[in-house]
Amino acid sequence: MRPAEERPPERGALVYDPGTRRVGEYQATVGPYALLRPVGGGREWEADPGRIRPATQAERLSAGVKAANSRAVRRP
Repeated sequence: MRPAEERPPERGALVYDPGTRRVGEYQATVGPYALLRPVGGGREWEADPGRIRPATQAERLSAGVKAANSRAVRRP
């Protein structure tokens, strides 16, 4: 858990959301929520800003591979 006085991540930073067990790109904090976007694009979701944390190297790599695989499947 991050202390309340800690600054939010920079926009675009990869963070892990334990509520959804997903890695996302930090977009902003709006009201009581952090807005995260899936790596590679997609619909944003709301997360508890007190629970998100920087993604580990393994989590970042896994999210990148998942996004690349998704792009490959969508090609005609």
